[in-house]
Order: sequence, then structure tokens, then C-alpha cells
Amino acid sequence: MTGAITSNMDVAQMVLYAFWVFFAGLIFYLHRENKREGYPLECDPPLGPRNSSVGFPNLPDPKTWILADGSTLQAPRPEKPAPELQARKAYNFPGAPLDPVGDPLSAGVGPGSYAQRDDVPDLMWDGGIRMAPTRLATEFHVDENDPDPRGMPVWGLDGEAAGEIVDFWVDKAEPRIIFLEMALASDATHVLIPMNFVNLRKNPQRVQIDALKAEQFAGIPRLKDPDQVTRLEEDKIMAFYGAGTLYATQDRLEPLL
Repeated sequence: MTGAITSNMDVAQMVLYAFWVFFAGLIFYLHRENKREGYPLECDPPLGPRNSSVGFPNLPDPKTWILADGSTLQAPRPEKPAPELQARKAYNFPGAPLDPVGDPLSAGVGPGSYAQRDDVPDLMWDGGIRMAPTRLATEFHVDENDPDPRGMPVWGLDGEAAGEIVDFWVDKAEPRIIFLEMALASDATHVLIPMNFVNLRKNPQRVQIDALKAEQFAGIPRLKDPDQVTRLEEDKIMAFYGAGTLYATQDRLEPLL
């Protein structure tokens, strides 16, 4: 028989077996490479302390990447210690929901959770700061056919004024407006409002934020540098507004039915 190696095996059968071996090896390799970030996993048993788990297969050997700024990044690597969890388990079983402890808007759980990103600004391909206010990025402006938010009052979900928009921040890489900068009515300090939480309203003309009450804007995380935002600060600010979508009022915690 053409292609037969023995009476019980031929070339097609050997190719099939070789494909099976290759595919099994590919699955093993991809599953192992998938563990370069986020491992070991933290397990939360119903009783006893937290522990970690790697599972099968084990972690891959570390690789080192050279970044655009000349620094290096290794993965897998020792993860940054997670901040103390400001929450308690609602029930005593694995995977139970968490109830925030203290201020729910800054507890960092549920819709207010965030990643421990590097506390450095995001950069563009040429090394410039990616996100900046228009007082520095003067080449950007609002189109004459669009409303300019500067000078508009900011209202919370309770219909109270929280402050006034004094500037807006642009993502120079895309470009688009990424934040509005607001001066608080309480103490005139400046905080950022992510554009995806902004509603521009008329009659009266205002910036409407339905994620927070007016008094809660004072708790928005501040910037270390008033002219730049780091990746970690960006995540914390977004998380604060995200937490407001659930925790801003007691009514939002209750079921719809």
C-alpha cells in the first residue's frame, strides 16, 4: 500500500500523531506563558489565613524586556504588596461578595476597585507626557461648534453645585478630552473629572455628574503634581467615580425589585 510504513501504520497516521503532540505542547506552552502576570493567585478559603496558589503548570522562567525609556521589566516578578483590604466578606464562603469598611468611595472594592499601576505618567512614543491640561498643551482647543466646558458649574446627582470647570485635559496621543479640571466650591482646590462620567446639560448650562453627590467631590484623590497625572492616580480617580455609581446613595445599594 502506498505510504504504508508497516501493516499497522502509514504516513498519514504518523502526521496525525505528530499534530496531536504538537498541539498538546502548544496548549502547555500558552497556558504557562499566561502566568507571567497575576500569579501566584491569592486564594481566600472560608476559614484560616489567605494563601497563594500557582496550579499546573508551574510559572515560566523570567523574561526581561527593555522598554522605550531604557528601563527594564521582568515577568514573572515579585508582585507589589497589595494594600490592606478595606472590606469584609458578606458571607463565610469562597467568592463571597465584599462589603466596604469605612468610606465606600475610597475603599477600593467593587466598582471602586483599581489596579496597582506604576505611579508614573503615561508617555507617548517620543517620550512626552501623554495627558496634559490645555494651559500646557496650548495647541489644543475646543471646536467653535462645540460647547466649551470652562466656566460651567458642576452639579452632583443631588442637584447641588460642587464647583466650576477651570480647564480640561487632553490625551495628546489620540487626541481627545480625557478629564475636566474642577475648582471645588468648598476650598477651591482642583480635582479631575473623567469625561466618561460627564453629561453636558442645558437650561441651565452645566456639567452634570450623576455618579456623586456635591459633598462627595471633596474626597476625589488629589494629584501629586497639578500638571500631570500618573497611571496609578488615573486609576484611583476613575475608581472613585465608579464607586459612586453604587455607593453614592443608600438607594443604589438596594435591589431593583
